Amino acid sequence: MSRLNVNPTRMEMKKLKARLDTAVRGHKLLKDKSDEMIRRFSVIIKENKALRDEVEKELSETLKQFSVARSVTPAYQAEAAFSMPSVAVSAECGTESIMGVEVPSLNIVDEKRFDGLPYAYAEITSEADRSVERAAALIPKMLKLAETEKTVRMLANEIERNKRRVNALKYVMIPQLEETIKYIKSKLDENERAAVIRLMKVKSKA
Repeated sequence: MSRLNVNPTRMEMKKLKARLDTAVRGHKLLKDKSDEMIRRFSVIIKENKALRDEVEKELSETLKQFSVARSVTPAYQAEAAFSMPSVAVSAECGTESIMGVEVPSLNIVDEKRFDGLPYAYAEITSEADRSVERAAALIPKMLKLAETEKTVRMLANEIERNKRRVNALKYVMIPQLEETIKYIKSKLDENERAAVIRLMKVKSKA
């Protein structure tokens, strides 16, 4: 391990010891933060997987019903019917902090359902009715899924950055400071021994 290029003085050693104490404390704090962040990340990623599986299953079934409806309905009627909204949603976008990481928070503040379905019942099959209703019911879950997936990505990036900081302290900075302190101490001991020998020679000549 390479050492720092410093003058081997007692003052410099005192400064380096203070830096070493700070680095050791910082490493412990970052390690604890990393461990807790990984724990929180594991919980959120399990929730995200369960929610994604649920949304994908419901969405797949909804799209199958849409396909059936389109297959028995003239294309122009299906396009016109499905292009009209059956529900309007207003969401509030904010942030919340998870271990110092600002992650998104999406909350539905207003959900307006229009009276009936946005087309004439005689024009479209019952499969379309069910698929439109199911698609409208999926909106809150899809918003929650978007929130959790963004949170997972942001936490994963922060965990990776924090891991690099922990490793830099553990494998680079702390060993480098320890090696430099050891070098200065050996130099000071060597200088002290040399001073004692010189003093003994002076006394022997006196």
